[in-house]
Amino acid sequence: MRYADFEDKVALVTGASGGLGLRIAEKLAASGAIVVINSRTQESAEKAVAGLRSISDRVSYALGDCADYAAATRLAETAASINGGIDIVVSSGAQGSVSPMPFADMTGAQLVEAFESRFFARIFPVHAAVPHLKTRGGAVVMVGTDAGRHPTPGESIVGAVGASVILMTKALAKEFSRWKIRVNSVSLTLTSDTPSWERIFAQENFQHRLFSKLVERFPSGRPPTAEEVARVAVFLSSEESAQVTGQTISVNGGLSFGGW
Repeated sequence: MRYADFEDKVALVTGASGGLGLRIAEKLAASGAIVVINSRTQESAEKAVAGLRSISDRVSYALGDCADYAAATRLAETAASINGGIDIVVSSGAQGSVSPMPFADMTGAQLVEAFESRFFARIFPVHAAVPHLKTRGGAVVMVGTDAGRHPTPGESIVGAVGASVILMTKALAKEFSRWKIRVNSVSLTLTSDTPSWERIFAQENFQHRLFSKLVERFPSGRPPTAEEVARVAVFLSSEESAQVTGQTISVNGGLSFGGW
C-alpha cells in the first residue's frame, strides 16, 4: 500500500540496516518519503541503502549507536538538515547485549547492561528528534515487545524494558500532543525474517530452547514476518491513523491476548 501523505516528509528509521527497520524504510521510501536510516556499521548501512535506492533515490544513512545520546543527537540533526525538520521517527533495532536468561543466573553487571542496551537505544533517538519534530508535527513509532505485557521466563529484563516503552508511549503521547506529534508503539513477539530470529536459532542455549517452544504455539501455524509487522508500523506513521496516539499494537499472530 502506498501512502500519499508521506510525499516529501523526512522519516528517520533507526536500526534499519536489516530486518524490521529495513522493511519499514522500504515502505516509507516507496510512498515518497525522504528516508534516513541508521546503522552502527558502515558496511551494513551501505548495503541497505544500495537496496533502497532501487525504490527511491531519496535515501541516505547516518552511522551511530543510538544507545549513545551524542550519537542519537547527531543522527537527528543529520536527518533534520535535509528538509528543515523531521516528520516521522521509527525507533527500531536496539539489539540487547545480554541474551535472555533466568534472572537468578544474571550478574549485577548483566542486569544493568541488559536494561541499558535495550532501553536507552529506544528512547534516545526520540528525545533527540523532538526539537525537529516540533517544527511541523509528526509521528513517532517505537518498537517494543510483548514480554512487557505477558511475563516470560528468562525475559524479566526484556519485559521490564517492554513495559517501560508501553508506559512511555502513553506518557509521551500526552506530552507531545501540544505539538501535534502522535506517539504509538508496535509490540513484537518472535518475528521471522529478522536478525534476532537468526541469532536466537543460531546455537543451542536457553534462548533457543525458550523460543523453540513458542514457534509451535502460534494459532495461525507460524510467527509474524518482519513485513507484516512493518505494515502496522507504517500505518501508525501515516495520516490514516491520525486519531491514534498513545497506543501499543501487538503484532503477535494471536499468540497472546490481554495485557495493558
